Amino acid sequence: MSRHRENADPETLEAVLGHVFSNRDLLITALTHSSLEEATNYQRLEFFGDRVLGLVIAEALYEAFPAAGEGELSQRLHAQVSKEALAEVAIEIGLGPFIRLAPAAAETGGRENPAILADVMEAIIGALFVDHGLEAARQAIRSLWAGRLREKGLGKDAKTGLQEWLQGRGEAAPKYVIVDRQGPDHAPEFTVRAEAKRLGSADGRGASRQAAEFAAAAALLDKLQDQADKG
Repeated sequence: MSRHRENADPETLEAVLGHVFSNRDLLITALTHSSLEEATNYQRLEFFGDRVLGLVIAEALYEAFPAAGEGELSQRLHAQVSKEALAEVAIEIGLGPFIRLAPAAAETGGRENPAILADVMEAIIGALFVDHGLEAARQAIRSLWAGRLREKGLGKDAKTGLQEWLQGRGEAAPKYVIVDRQGPDHAPEFTVRAEAKRLGSADGRGASRQAAEFAAAAALLDKLQDQADKG
């Protein structure tokens, strides 16, 4: 699947999801960013999809790890439903070209923005539920998350991963600074800078300060690991 086309055919995405929508308008809405002010956007479906994802992943973890206690299950759940995990799944299925954005948002990298990718992924899950109930959403989630759910280790979110990477090298914990906030109150976009005292910094964007912090942490961790690999 090409990741460079814009507004790719939703039928292709249906094939990836393994679900043909009875009401394709739901899928179109799930793919529509708030920058297209004349169109209904994904925010309501995102809200719903977040809850559906949590339920399905909790069910899958409960089945997969019968000896795990509440604390371990909670940690695993957090790793699987984090914005970082959602963005990674979105990238794996090539979601970016399908997202509907205003030209300005597209030109500034909206289709590669981890926060937007994560939000749209949640909205698609919500759309699956609304279109054909829990079973449709469950089948898609279990398919898309299959590899992750088989992992025996405990996943870490990007902020935890960055902090542990730095501490393991005797460095101070990272700091997070808001460098920009744009958009209306109902649809803000934050830019946050993650700073590792002596080693550099990286920016991340998101629809909340927390999402932007996770995106910045992921970007900085990738940068530092790449630098370390190159020696």
